[in-house]
Amino acid sequence: MRENIQEQVKEIKQSFRLLMDGQTAQSMREKGVEYKLNWGAAIPMLQEKAREIGKDYDLAIELWKADVRECKILATMVMPAEQMLPEIVDIWMEQTISQEIAEQAAFNLYQYLPFAAEKAYQWMASEKELYQLCGFHILTRLFMNKQEPNERGINEFIDQALAALQSPSISVRKAAMQCMIRFAELGLVYERMAKSALKSLNLELF
Repeated sequence: MRENIQEQVKEIKQSFRLLMDGQTAQSMREKGVEYKLNWGAAIPMLQEKAREIGKDYDLAIELWKADVRECKILATMVMPAEQMLPEIVDIWMEQTISQEIAEQAAFNLYQYLPFAAEKAYQWMASEKELYQLCGFHILTRLFMNKQEPNERGINEFIDQALAALQSPSISVRKAAMQCMIRFAELGLVYERMAKSALKSLNLELF
């Protein structure tokens, strides 16, 4: 590891003070989102910070270790997707404790992994809410990028989506429906499959 990595992490942490938004941090706490430290920094500000830093594997690993909201989100932004190993992804997912981090990781990083679809299907089938959320968010992005699933993938997605649409979790239901909408947008055949599947739950696509 580079000798200056800890110093860089320290400087980044100090810079978050300038991005602090107490109202946002307080609002998160009131909603039950707890971090050891949360500066309430806005996502666009973190995106700007990530652009200044550039992609950096070692820095991302160290940032993730900090139990600080902004560090974890920034880690997902600066981690080079092509360098991230499946076992590291599994560790990060195990250590994900909030919906915000799950969504940011899916959007900033996981959708770009070479094995993104594999993880998405694996996590959709999990009994853990955050895993399901992450899985559907990844697949939503893949569908938006016009990545079509094979026949097995189609059947698996529809089965998992129908199960998720009956989940007690509103967040999981919303993520599954959003994913189903993006699936339908892949083409007329997909739209018909989505509508037919949703009909079994007395739901409509649009």
